[in-house]
Amino acid sequence: MTTLPELSGKVALITGASRGIGYGIAEALVARGDRVCITGRNEDALKEAVEALGADRVIGVAGKAHDVAHQATVVERTMEAFGRVDYLVNNAGTNPVFGPMADLDLDVARKVFETNVISALGFAQLTWKAWQSENGGAIVNIASVAGIAPSPFIGAYGISKAAMINLTVQLAHEFAPKVRVNAIAPAVVKTKFAQALYEGREAEAAASYPLGRLGVPSDIGGAAAFLTSTQSDWITGQTLVVDGGIFLNAGVG
Repeated sequence: MTTLPELSGKVALITGASRGIGYGIAEALVARGDRVCITGRNEDALKEAVEALGADRVIGVAGKAHDVAHQATVVERTMEAFGRVDYLVNNAGTNPVFGPMADLDLDVARKVFETNVISALGFAQLTWKAWQSENGGAIVNIASVAGIAPSPFIGAYGISKAAMINLTVQLAHEFAPKVRVNAIAPAVVKTKFAQALYEGREAEAAASYPLGRLGVPSDIGGAAAFLTSTQSDWITGQTLVVDGGIFLNAGVG
């Protein structure tokens, strides 16, 4: 980034942000002047992301999202570096299995829930105690349209995202009025994470979307920027579907 805006005074913590949707969200928040802590499993990829985003206002902490020690370290590092954590974006997620629910390995299902749901709750608890309970802020949970409607062969992922949506309303109720908590439910976004859903058949996959294309990380970045802005000050407990219109195809006729 060659030129950076004036600092906003706000700080965001974004999990799973060395690439893909998380990186797109980090870009959007840095572009408006926020300082940001990003996390990711791959230390080299995280360093590259920090350099690209601007090392003068972005830090990275490598580790696994479901590791409670890592969660604590991330929040501590954010507070040490920036003195506050106004916004939490729970984006870290995994989907290591593709197949029918009847054959789902239960240990894999537990791993999906640990990463996609329990880690989000852990980060929310820590940011609440470290800053937000006294000073306010916002939380954005990255869910999925798979958590709203059946998604064949990625059922464990879909169930975890349905849980993420319910976690959102639970936290929104308990954390009000200090902290607003909302979710974003994307359809297929062109990332390495979702590659298996469109690789080699992107035109075919995009043809079913009324807006004629798959999503890109900046689509979700814009939504997250809105939900962590003063423009959304009277919005909490909601799930914003960002799907290129794919749900419009569920109508009759």
